[in-house]
Amino acid sequence: MNIDFTYENPTRIHFGRTAMQHLPEELNLYGRNILLVYGKNSIKASGLYDQVVEMLRTAGKEVHELSGINSNPRYSQVLEGARMVREHRIDLILAVGGGSVIDCCKAISAAAYCDGDPWERYWMHGDAVTGRITPIGTILTMTGTASEMNSGSVITNEERKIKQGRIFPMADFSPRFSILNPEFTYSVPRYQMVSGIFDIFSHLMEQYFGGDDDCVSDYLLEGDMRALISASRAALRDPYDYEARSNIMWCATMGLNKILAVSKIQDWEVHQIEHQLGAYTDCAHGIGLAIISVPYYRHIYRYGLHRFVRYARNIWDVNPDGKSDEQVALEGIDRLSGFIAELGIPQTLREVGATEEMLPLIAASANKTGGYHVPDTEEVLAILRDCF
Repeated sequence: MNIDFTYENPTRIHFGRTAMQHLPEELNLYGRNILLVYGKNSIKASGLYDQVVEMLRTAGKEVHELSGINSNPRYSQVLEGARMVREHRIDLILAVGGGSVIDCCKAISAAAYCDGDPWERYWMHGDAVTGRITPIGTILTMTGTASEMNSGSVITNEERKIKQGRIFPMADFSPRFSILNPEFTYSVPRYQMVSGIFDIFSHLMEQYFGGDDDCVSDYLLEGDMRALISASRAALRDPYDYEARSNIMWCATMGLNKILAVSKIQDWEVHQIEHQLGAYTDCAHGIGLAIISVPYYRHIYRYGLHRFVRYARNIWDVNPDGKSDEQVALEGIDRLSGFIAELGIPQTLREVGATEEMLPLIAASANKTGGYHVPDTEEVLAILRDCF
């Protein structure tokens, strides 16, 4: 552990079948005015909406609703939520949904009392947040982002064609509480389930592919990846397998609540490319990550060959006998490609609505970072063409 760190996570987690029983005690800690934020129709179809609203009313809360949050939350939705927070003097923002809804709620909290343009200040320039910060609670219905236990917020500015993430201070913007009942994920369509699974897997790989030291975090990341592969295969066989869905849910939360990232050099370029892919196509985040990952890793593996060999052996059980390090590394990437196919995820950018004309725009606008190698615009464009 060669990089010094300070770790803090203020989120209280209620996990399991009885997790909703803790909502009333959490609500008692906040004032009367609640902004209830959710997506489209799924929580109403499942009955969760009625359950939540009844519990809010029983607790004596005044409920104001912001619905229709997109899978890639829009900046225009952030501004509408911020207006509602100010107008109704909201005491708690309650997100019911997946990472997109939760990310949007963090952005709303930051933007509501911002002095100036929130997008310019907080997403483009990374300014410190000023003004009142409205607390957030969450009821999770889709796994993937770990937004239920971190302070990240990824928002799409639809006018500028920019999808940008911001990591806010953990103490201020991590949810105060999160309710995680794996049964709430049963209603998620298979396409969204596998998108979430690969989002989790990508978070783990982004943190794994960087550094040359012997770091505890890498061993923990390997364990989370292996657990996720096993649970995902079980969930594909039976989407109502509680043990599998609960393991996936906790893999996701642990995967990006920052505990596995301590003392780590990290990559995150796959996410940077996908953010701009999403800005142009509005594709599901995990699907875009899956399409980009294999060509990206085939492009950069030589720069961190030792780590890709370790990945092949420890994650995919590649037998190294009689093989060069390069062959082992490439076989590991091939196994990753096979897992993506096993999940039933599309393999090309064409399948998610990208056009050839978009590729140079995506490449030019993507942020450039990396763990073992920082690609330039031409390299990113070559990777995108390999995905196309």
